[in-house]
Amino acid sequence: MNRRLSPRIRIPSWLPVDPYILALIGTVVLAALLPVSGTAADVAGGASTGAVALLFFLYGARLSTREMVDGLKHWRLHLTVLACTFLLFPLLGLAARGLVPFALTPQLYSGLLFLCLVPSTVQSSIAFTSIARGNVAAAICAGSFSSLVGIVLTPLLAALLIGGGTAGFSADSLFKIVAQLLLPFLAGQLLRRWIVGFLTRHRELLGLVDRGSVLLVVYTAFSQGMAAGIWHQVTPARLAVLLGVEAVLLAAMLSLSWYGGKRLGFGRADRIAIQFAGSKKSLAAGLPMASVLFGAQASLAVLPLMLFHQMQLMVCAVIAKRRAADPQPPGIPGPLKRPASIRTPVSAPAGE
Repeated sequence: MNRRLSPRIRIPSWLPVDPYILALIGTVVLAALLPVSGTAADVAGGASTGAVALLFFLYGARLSTREMVDGLKHWRLHLTVLACTFLLFPLLGLAARGLVPFALTPQLYSGLLFLCLVPSTVQSSIAFTSIARGNVAAAICAGSFSSLVGIVLTPLLAALLIGGGTAGFSADSLFKIVAQLLLPFLAGQLLRRWIVGFLTRHRELLGLVDRGSVLLVVYTAFSQGMAAGIWHQVTPARLAVLLGVEAVLLAAMLSLSWYGGKRLGFGRADRIAIQFAGSKKSLAAGLPMASVLFGAQASLAVLPLMLFHQMQLMVCAVIAKRRAADPQPPGIPGPLKRPASIRTPVSAPAGE
């Protein structure tokens, strides 16, 4: 069904027009016009750190430990997703090094390479897999495992591959990332039995914290960029080239994950989970990591990730709709049942 904006203008139902995209753009504009500095910047930084910690606490509280344990049985699928996220993506990112300095500046390339090192998403992988009638349980576990592994692996890979492009990797920076992401997640797991009922009754809470924490981190990072005066390095032509490179990157990963899954002998439902979990990157996990690793350069470092995030939502929404319309193999009479927390591919994963 088409959604109407006016009697003459219609948006096709497959086009994921998300107000959150406008909110992200508005946050960047606000940071450009009214950047925080001094004490206000310290307060905003502390608030963003707390918001992200709360977000991962809620992630941990919502995820069933039994689901994670059961998911270990499907180890081949999870290893495939991890290989897509932390092997194929970085290799493609390294291949793009030849575009510097002719097409991309060194700073934008560092951001592009960092994008390739960020873990996969959780919510959007589940939502798109569900809509496409894939293996939802596998998507839940694959996205969760990728996020947990990425808390340690992403900063290590950034230190190895980006090196001087970061503010300086150290044991202290790794500890900050673990303290901000992993420890709250584990705390949520430990307290899950006492608060899962509350979260079930207030499912909108996670979405609110999800979107709000990302917007706060974006505002803080881009305010720092304005204060450091680094935005003169980005031109419209450079941004256009960056979008083109990211479109090729996304197309390559969607193809490799889909056809690679077939070559490895996975069934249709598993291939869907592999494609959606193995081709996307998490904005919620990448932003706080970039803030720690890149410091004042974080705004340029996360720009490729922000653009890729919106692109992957739009493209994967179209693919998920088409997969859902594909003829089903014998023995699968209808759509797979969706988890209660999943509504649409646009609203659920917006902050991730």
